[in-house]
Formats: sequence, C-alpha cells, structure tokens
Amino acid sequence: MKVVFLGVGEACDETLPNTSIWLQAEGDNGGWQSILLDCGPTVTPLYFRQTTDPDNLDAVWISHFHGDHFFGVPTLLLRLWEMKRRKPLILAGPSGIEQVIQATMDLAYPGFLNKLTYRLVFEEMEPQRGDSAMLGLRWRTAQNGHGQRDLAIRIDNETASIFYSGDGSPTPDTLALARGCHLIIHEAFDVEENTPGHGTVQKCIAFAREAAARSLALVHIQRDVRKRRYGEILQIVEGADDFRVTIPAPGDVADLQEF
Repeated sequence: MKVVFLGVGEACDETLPNTSIWLQAEGDNGGWQSILLDCGPTVTPLYFRQTTDPDNLDAVWISHFHGDHFFGVPTLLLRLWEMKRRKPLILAGPSGIEQVIQATMDLAYPGFLNKLTYRLVFEEMEPQRGDSAMLGLRWRTAQNGHGQRDLAIRIDNETASIFYSGDGSPTPDTLALARGCHLIIHEAFDVEENTPGHGTVQKCIAFAREAAARSLALVHIQRDVRKRRYGEILQIVEGADDFRVTIPAPGDVADLQEF
C-alpha cells in the first residue's frame, strides 16, 4: 500500500488544502487499486497533479456529508468526463450517498449526470452490514464521534492496513476497528479537548497507542492552533517514541511496506 496526502487541512484553512488521501493498494486479484479518501473542494486539481490518466481512479470514499469532505466530487466527475473516461467509478460512503451526490451534482452542474460517459456505482457501507470485499480489498467501517454522522474506514489487503477517521473523536467502535493497523490517519483538530465532536493531538496519540498501530498521521489540525501551537504539537509528537507519529504536509508519501 502507498498513501499520498493530497491535502491535510481543515474546512477553512487558507494555506492547506482540504484533507484527502490517495490510496494505492494491491487487491487480492493482483491488480493495483486507486482510491480517493474524501474529496473536498480543493482536491480535484491536487489529484490531477499526481496522475493524468482518466481511468486510474477506481473508487472514492466519502466519510460524511460536510462540504470540505465531498464538495469536490462534482469537479472530479466533470474532469473525468472531459478526459473521456469510460471505466465505471465507485462512489462509496454512508447511507444516502447516492442521493447526496446526485443533489450536489444537480446544484453544481444541472442535468450533467445524464451526460457522463462512464457509469457511477454507488456503494453504501454501514457498520452493521459487516465487511465488504470491494476491489479485492477488505473494507470495514465504524462510527466516529462527530456533529455530522461520520464513518471511519479501515482498508486491508494481504500485507497492510490503513485506518482513516474522516472527522470526529475516537469511539470504542473506532478503536476496535483500528487495532493493529499499519497506519492510522486521524483528524486532530486541537491539542486538548476544546472542540466537541473533534479529535485532539493528545487523544489521537493515546488512541493509536491503545490500538497498537505501527504509525499515526495527524491531519485536519485547526488553522489557528497549527499557527500558534505548532512547536508545542511537535514536542508532543516527538515525545511519542514508542511508535511513529507524523504531521504530514500536502504531497507527502507513505509506503506502508516500510512500516
């Protein structure tokens, strides 16, 4: 598995693009799968800096229906149409994803869904429905603690595993989901518990440690907290010397085979 951090910022950050992860993973069928984890309004150009192949992308996962996590889908679909994509595209997420994406497309580009030259395949995933074997990978979800219902996702292949929180504070269910992961990518909005429904730097480190994860990447840090307290955050991160903790920048790459 390889992870590219396209963006690591929160909704209103003026310097960092919206958090979005490009995952490349080998499926059980031996083929490499390309998956976008969340797609906010700043994401589409960042993705196409990485690849100009319209058929490269296999699936988009949407963790929840806050704009900074899915408002980039209309421009993504438009760009793929402009590039003459023919391959079906999977759009996966919580219950209601098909209706939400259709409504968003109708607002952004009225009537455009009927013009697409490729098929959209909607996949609803919910914790109570159990595992999904999609694209030769194992997908599992658990609900995070967030103001808008959010599903954390875990994706495994035969050699590695990744956990992505979307937004929200850890829960017992997400802890169970994250156990033993190679990489946890978690929203850490603040340093301490100041914002209900969000993760914190300290809580996420404790979460990853309890989950016995090999590594943790902290993303979606509140813009003013990042500016004022970055040195303090670095000290906390450096103090976690029993496993790997990073604060990735846009464009950073993590190869999970190295963990």
